[in-house]
Parts: sequence; structure tokens; C-alpha cells
Amino acid sequence: MRRKDREVTDTDKINNIIKECDCCRLGFYDNGSIYIVPLSFGFEFTGEKRTLYFHSAKEGRKIELIAKGGNVGFEMDARHSITPDEIACGYSARFVSVIGEGRVEFIEESDKKECALNLIMSHYTGKDKWDYKPEMLSATCIFRLEVMELSCKEHE
Repeated sequence: MRRKDREVTDTDKINNIIKECDCCRLGFYDNGSIYIVPLSFGFEFTGEKRTLYFHSAKEGRKIELIAKGGNVGFEMDARHSITPDEIACGYSARFVSVIGEGRVEFIEESDKKECALNLIMSHYTGKDKWDYKPEMLSATCIFRLEVMELSCKEHE
């Protein structure tokens, strides 16, 4: 990271920043082009391992790219504001952001799908115990991203 004075390395602070974010963008490399998709997400941090969870329809470009395997990039951000100045180059953006990469894989087992969906729902509602109909679990694609690298930045 170029601006070490803005780098966040404290694990608890990084987790709190992730909790503030309401969208995670996944970036896929697709035969010479880049495909970026914004998604709702949930996450967990166990030991030293951070995992992001997502839900989706079972078809589409994103699903085809996940099926091919490989690494993906991700980005999330929050606390956006602009600090004005008298000159154009004096303006500054305030924000927090998390970027990284990892491996994405599908989750097929119903009990693991339920756990992932509860993490996603908890992220947005604060409630972590939900009931899911078996036909809904069957119709929903759930996948996880095992974070391999991560950096966090705060400019406030």
C-alpha cells in the first residue's frame, strides 16, 4: 500500500469496517476481459480465516465463471464524503475500503447453505436465526469466498 499512514491492520477494526459495508464487488477475469458484479454478502472470521458468503440465481455469467474456478478479486467500501477546497486538486475523498482476493466455491449442502444465508441476513438485519423452505434452499445458489489476501484503508 502506497499510503502506509492510511493502512488498517488491526483485525477487529477491519472486521468492523466490513460490517459497515453494504455491498461487496467481485471481480472475475473472463478470457481477456474483467467482469465485476456488486453483491449482498455476509462474513465470518474464525481463527485467522475470513470468509465471505453470497447468494445468487443458479445461472448467469457469474455462475459460469465460478464454475471455472480460479481466484477472484473483491472490494467493499463505506463512509463516503468529499472534503471541499478552494482549488480543484485540494478536494479530497474520505472513505474506508477493503480489497483483496481469494478463491470462490459453491456450497451445496442444505445445512451449510442455511448457515451462509443466516450470515448474510444477519449482516443486513442483525437477526441471525431464520427459517428457510427446502425448495428455496434448492433454488438458491450459495457460494463462499475464502479470503487469501486483504488490505484495508481508512482516510478520514
